[in-house]
Amino acid sequence: MSVDFLFQYSPLELFWLLVPILVGIAVIETLAIYFFKLKGKNDFKEWILNISMGIFSYPVNGIFAFITIGALFWAKEFQIYTFPLTLSALVLCFILDDLTFYLHHRICHRWRWGWGLHRTHHSSERMGIDVGARQPFTKHFTGTRMLKIPLVIIGFDPLMILFCVFINGYYQYLCHTQTIYKLPRWYEYLFNTPSHHRVHHARNPKYLDANYAGTLMIWDRMFGTFVPEDPKEPCDYGLVVPMTSLNPLRILFEEYANIFKDITMRGISVKDRVMYLFGPPGWSHDGTRKTSTQIKEDYARAIKSH
Repeated sequence: MSVDFLFQYSPLELFWLLVPILVGIAVIETLAIYFFKLKGKNDFKEWILNISMGIFSYPVNGIFAFITIGALFWAKEFQIYTFPLTLSALVLCFILDDLTFYLHHRICHRWRWGWGLHRTHHSSERMGIDVGARQPFTKHFTGTRMLKIPLVIIGFDPLMILFCVFINGYYQYLCHTQTIYKLPRWYEYLFNTPSHHRVHHARNPKYLDANYAGTLMIWDRMFGTFVPEDPKEPCDYGLVVPMTSLNPLRILFEEYANIFKDITMRGISVKDRVMYLFGPPGWSHDGTRKTSTQIKEDYARAIKSH
């Protein structure tokens, strides 16, 4: 079955078509928490900030997307096969694109330059649909989006890949909530869910560096990064080093400023400067900070000693 009709709109056009729906879902969640006392925490100021950042960042990312989109269409010159625009090809493309998202997402947590942009999304100390809109506009400057180039080379049309990126992104948007505890067991096993994504946003040592899934949970299960939500340990949201400011400029650029400050520090080696840019977040030349791996190791030792 041909699905070429799905690709007649660009991701940016689809975004503007869906904005009222996405904002509407966030409004419904907020009202449900307020009137029906569903689990969650409302913060009107932050809600406005997050939605505004989303409405601003997606179009800006769409403008800068020429970096990625240009690379994808350039890679088409090197295709070794051409998949037809059919439903079966779309499903296969979605699965493989979801794998590239997993890799991109994991890299952005383990590489400080990538964390510089992704930190924006994780800086909220609450969890709600609106947090899904809290996004940076520098997504196309990390280079990790180039992980999609192999998909073009093996035969997928760039427009099909971009459609999969769009669907994947909006599925994840809906996973940012506390109002849904668990979905059916089979669904929790196969797919990313609010429960799994709450773990991903938590700063509890037990939950760090877990659940990078976009839509499919199989990648976390395959690569050893899956951690289930433990009802005995509620998720504590936000950054390991808290950042409670509602200043959008600080939210967007603080980590980049921190990186610049570190790499221009006096009295450190070239290797140290490289590590401050390409090493894991939390790394320091003098050991005064801790990476997520070190935090988890300390936690494991503490648990073992008890």
